[in-house]
Amino acid sequence: MLKINDLCYSVVENGQEKKILKNINLSFEDNKIYAITGHNGSGKSTLLKIIMGIVLPNNGSIVYENKEISTLSITERAKLGFSYAFQQPVTYKGLKVRDLLNIASGEQQNLAAMCDVLSKVGLCAKDYIDRNVDEKLSGGELKRIELASVLARKSKVNLFDEPEAGIDLWSFENLTSLFENLKGKTNIIVSHQKRILEIADEIIVLNNGEIVLQGERQKVLPMLSIKTCGRLREGQNG
Repeated sequence: MLKINDLCYSVVENGQEKKILKNINLSFEDNKIYAITGHNGSGKSTLLKIIMGIVLPNNGSIVYENKEISTLSITERAKLGFSYAFQQPVTYKGLKVRDLLNIASGEQQNLAAMCDVLSKVGLCAKDYIDRNVDEKLSGGELKRIELASVLARKSKVNLFDEPEAGIDLWSFENLTSLFENLKGKTNIIVSHQKRILEIADEIIVLNNGEIVLQGERQKVLPMLSIKTCGRLREGQNG
């Protein structure tokens, strides 16, 4: 189980403190999908980055499997089984797709294994394993390759920051199936997409750095509105 206790994060802008997250308390159980939604600027992506260790909180604690991990580095959290998929995928000059998948899995993968993870994100291994993970790939291709690397890692905790960003309609149709196949893990997804919220076990709504709604999907989803969460859409990106 992953637990967040009294988490606070603020920055200083123009000499004044700006509170991004305010006393966040959450528990994430194993084998569940959690969706975090809310207005732009409500603190969703910051919360995800704090869980991964990209950003360190000002106060509060993060406990994973009864171990305090708040001060651990990204690398140390990755070794514990954490994976992070950025809203805008990272490019790697000179790194091929096969190299990225080998690094992610921690071992040399054969073609069959690479074909397995790439096919789950709608890509043919023979067409992509020797391509560089750089700007020559489209945003949708980079996003799918990043998702494939998460699958290759076989992580315990998967963190996705707006995975639908840049995904074309065909890919999006398969994206929800991908998450449903990851239900054996703890999956935390920041998203505005209604169809992603509909596959979540629990939904957390942030507003102005605070939790304003949380609970089982069946209870929270009917309560959401345009005013509550900003950009619930029926599968349209933007």
